[in-house]
Formats: sequence, structure tokens, C-alpha cells
Amino acid sequence: MKTRNILFAVLFSFILGGVNAQDKTAKAQLAPKAEQSTTEVLLNSKTFEFIANTMYPMGQPSKNLVGSDYSVTFSPEMIVSNMPFYGRSYSALAIGKDKGMRFKGAPEDFTVEKIKRGYEVKTKVKNDRDTFALVLTVSDSGYATLSISTNDRETISYHGEVR
Repeated sequence: MKTRNILFAVLFSFILGGVNAQDKTAKAQLAPKAEQSTTEVLLNSKTFEFIANTMYPMGQPSKNLVGSDYSVTFSPEMIVSNMPFYGRSYSALAIGKDKGMRFKGAPEDFTVEKIKRGYEVKTKVKNDRDTFALVLTVSDSGYATLSISTNDRETISYHGEVR
């Protein structure tokens, strides 16, 4: 009789433990949904800022940018980039001119598309010297990768956040 009661108590605790574990999983899955909706609303408004944390030049080691205030501000009227550049340039720049990926201009073909695990933002910006193609891939949680391609320089990538 005593073994039967012990067996019943052990079985009962396993059943309750399984229910409790399922409850914690459900709560953990609810948290990212709130972040998803914030990111989605931000990107669909087409007015947001990418803040860089790390830079990945082609063929060079990554560089830490945390705390350096490098960013790209997106809006339907204007895109303003204040990003650093390390890498190969295909044309000579005048001394003292254009020390980085610094540009501003009206975006062309500004699209925000839902992809498998987040969003993809694509646009082009032209100024008097060059054309900049920007591709921003944003996860549902707001972390992002920005790639900037130009005619005069190597493509460069940045990792950071969208706010």
C-alpha cells in the first residue's frame, strides 16, 4: 500500500511538472510578439534609424562601433548617412573630401518587404558624386544588417539595431 501511494505521488508530480513547464514556454513565446509588432510598425512607417554597432569591411577584420553615434536615418523624404568607411576605393577622392559613407538625398524605390525571419528594406540614394544602394535586413526583434554598395567603393556591411 505504501509503495502504491509513493508511486501515485511521483506520477502526480510529473504530471504537474509537465503542465508547469508548458506554462513557462507559452509565456516565453508571448514576449517576442510585442517586439515584432513594434518593429513592424516602425518599418512600415518608413521613418526609423539604424544605429551601427559593428562594421565589416570586405577582406578586413571587423571594427567595433559601439558608442560612436554612427547611424543612417531613413524617412520617405530623405535618407541621411553618417557611417564610417574602411576598404578599397575605385576612384581618387580629393584630400579632405568625403571621409566615410556620409551622404544625404531623397530615396528612390524605397521598399519594405516581409521576408521569412523579418523584413528587408531596399532603396537607392543619388547625390552629385555617386549612387548608393542600401539593403537593410531587420529581424523581428529589431537587430539589423545594413549593406551599402556604391560605384566608387567596395561594398561594406554594418550590424546594429533599428529604432
